[in-house]
Amino acid sequence: MSGVGTILVIVDLQNDFCAGPVARARFGGDPAVLDAVVAGSVRAAGAARRAGVEVVFVRFLGDVEHQGESWRLRDRLLGKDPKCLEGSWGAEFHGPLPEPGEAVFTKHACFDAFLAGGFEDHLAGRGVRHLVFAGLFADVCVDSTARTAFQKGFHVTVLTDCTTSLHLPYEEVLRFMRTVYGARTTTADDPAAWTVPALVPGLARKEEA
Repeated sequence: MSGVGTILVIVDLQNDFCAGPVARARFGGDPAVLDAVVAGSVRAAGAARRAGVEVVFVRFLGDVEHQGESWRLRDRLLGKDPKCLEGSWGAEFHGPLPEPGEAVFTKHACFDAFLAGGFEDHLAGRGVRHLVFAGLFADVCVDSTARTAFQKGFHVTVLTDCTTSLHLPYEEVLRFMRTVYGARTTTADDPAAWTVPALVPGLARKEEA
């Protein structure tokens, strides 16, 4: 199977981030962009499953009781309300949904999926070497998780038709990931997205020289 060693990580596709008035007001840009991310992620989940790639879901819960002191101070200073409250409509998945047997990992007021209980152990247990990312946002939770993944030795692919940025220019975020994490940036319909990146022939020998 092409998916050996690869996993699709769908990040924070929840109502408060990509549907409804809270998401639209926070995003500030064209709502069609968020709709396209959701549609692209639905396609990506289907493509991954057909390629034999496991799909996992990461969700965010922002209840005040989960927040650290610095998080609460930031929200108070910036007038930010907590999002994706546990048990609320805003915390529910939007777009692709977990199928039976697919793992869901929960982040409690944090960005990085590696801080979600069981996430890293799940990757290790599956022999994962390559993380493919879809979801929101490229410059927040996707980036935080991709950064840790790279530092822990995982290959990183970001599906450009399945995410967007919130605070920074999207193309600059993608360029940063390519430069700093060696990320592959491509679309969900690219067959190469579902394969573990390989060293360029001769590169390993050059590095050993």
